[in-house]
Amino acid sequence: MQSNNRSVGASLLLQNLRAGTAQLHIALEKRLPFFSPSLDHAHYQRLVQAYYGFYQPLEQRLKNSGNTPDDFDLAVRLKTPTLRSDLLALGLSDQAIDQLPLCDILPATLSAPACLGVLYVLEGATLGGQILRREIAARLNLDADNGAAFLDIYGAATGRRWRDFTDYLATSPFDASSRQAVVDAAQQTFACFERWLDRTEVLL
Repeated sequence: MQSNNRSVGASLLLQNLRAGTAQLHIALEKRLPFFSPSLDHAHYQRLVQAYYGFYQPLEQRLKNSGNTPDDFDLAVRLKTPTLRSDLLALGLSDQAIDQLPLCDILPATLSAPACLGVLYVLEGATLGGQILRREIAARLNLDADNGAAFLDIYGAATGRRWRDFTDYLATSPFDASSRQAVVDAAQQTFACFERWLDRTEVLL
């Protein structure tokens, strides 16, 4: 009976995450400029800088929080090193990258459920990589070697990485309160990210 209840809870968590973030996801996606006719190299560079300004402090917060589950390998899922490599390829120096503005209003990472809610958003963002990679390659002639590695960070392993993550969520023994904390953190992450991209003036 306990195993069955856990399975139901896991299914509810994924359903609640999808339902709880769907509108936030759609709203943000409509404002991202990847498919805008006005997107040029300069705008793309500012967009990557803005992404770096959000991911760097947020991933640092995740690492420093001590609340990521011990059996979850965070290191292999960090995006900041790839974003930094993209910025270097786009012509920024290490010094210039270190001086970029960083987001100071971030989602809380005070518990394991909160950390996983944040990661749900960061990992989910990789799913559109193949489409974005092709668009930016065709429009701006950028690829993994000259400034667009982040867009397809997991490459052919994207689907498997996402399934591994959702399987991990599904097997986490969360009660109703913890499941809600995961959803709340995911919603906060979307909201903080959109506010930051607004502040950096890269959205449509």
